[in-house]
Amino acid sequence: MSPDIPTDDEGLVRLQKLLAQSGVASRRKCEELMLAGEVEVDGEVVTRLGTKVDPRTAVVKVSGERLPPASPHAYLVLNKPQGVVSTMSDPQGRRTLSDLVADRPERLFHVGRLDTDTSGLLLLTNDGEFAHRMAHPSYEVEKTYVAQVSGRVADGTLADLLTGVELEDGPVVVRRARLLTTTGDKSIVELVIHEGRNRIVRRLLDHVGHPVQQLARTRFGPVDLGELQVGTLRDLDRSELGALLEIVGL
Repeated sequence: MSPDIPTDDEGLVRLQKLLAQSGVASRRKCEELMLAGEVEVDGEVVTRLGTKVDPRTAVVKVSGERLPPASPHAYLVLNKPQGVVSTMSDPQGRRTLSDLVADRPERLFHVGRLDTDTSGLLLLTNDGEFAHRMAHPSYEVEKTYVAQVSGRVADGTLADLLTGVELEDGPVVVRRARLLTTTGDKSIVELVIHEGRNRIVRRLLDHVGHPVQQLARTRFGPVDLGELQVGTLRDLDRSELGALLEIVGL
């Protein structure tokens, strides 16, 4: 949510005005939502028109969907190309994330990382607490990967993945696994996991006999790569950011 929402001398704003300026709906429609009991502030339903809130700290939900607070922070999604290092600088002179965000004014850092030879969805922000929580395994944010692998993946292999695989550094929980296509001696599979251990997807698929040829992350929690072109980035939309904040308790 934009930090530029005008407030009174106490830093407060009328709730229906906050909703309207955040893009929820027109002011009139927002008032109707409040009267219908669809708006919560800090866990309480608010139906009184004219109620004032602090747009920076109030936890506002509309029809159960979190509305991000007013914030000066940036929250971005990048479609990282294969071959780009998931750091902001590299002593070996390889291409890094900073080359892709050079026109952004913020000092950005990445949420977790992707292997250099893995492409796809990477979150960037200048909100340190958000980045810390998003990367912390205790919040179990699901990540979706699509991998092209060697060999024809059998139903039994998918079942083995879902049952659980023990790697040298511990077991891996696979939430979902499905075969997308098989052509000749290669297959394309989709895996959903919540872990971020080093090269976890590649090691997992290699363990079950299907070395990865190409790998991309397509989804991170509620954020989908969609039609975002390789090497470009966009701001998270209101619903994506609200859902992520809800997942990690911010």
